[in-house]
Amino acid sequence: LACGLVDTLQMAARVDQLTSTINGDPKNATAIVQLANVYFDAERFSDAISWYEKAMALDPKNADVSTDLGVSYYYTNRTDEALKRFEESLRINPTHTKTLLNKGIVLAFGKEDLKGSAAEWQKVVELAPGTPEGEAAKRALEGVAAAVHNNQAAPNQQ
Repeated sequence: LACGLVDTLQMAARVDQLTSTINGDPKNATAIVQLANVYFDAERFSDAISWYEKAMALDPKNADVSTDLGVSYYYTNRTDEALKRFEESLRINPTHTKTLLNKGIVLAFGKEDLKGSAAEWQKVVELAPGTPEGEAAKRALEGVAAAVHNNQAAPNQQ
């Protein structure tokens, strides 16, 4: 409990600091992204969305921020908006592995599109072998393969 209180107080102090910076310089994209990230890390995704949207208005070619905005949309049950945002991220940077990985996650869990998710994860494995994103995509592909195999092995139940 004490640890949670300390974390909450530290977050509040960081929010105050960044808000003060932004109030003094409303076009400070770095501070705006940092504030969005604080909210994202605290799983306050609705708050993160509003700040990521402000950051995108200032820096529309930032694939990292665009992707984090898409993930925030997904965590607020806005799956279609998340996928549209990932498409925009990929227009900015077609080989952005973080976007491809997250697009696969949203396709798999938000749309139940295992074929689509596997295609995205395969791109990550090919683009970034041995990286954290590449390893996560590899594990996800193994999970899809196991799910497909188990589904084919199970008798039809109706």
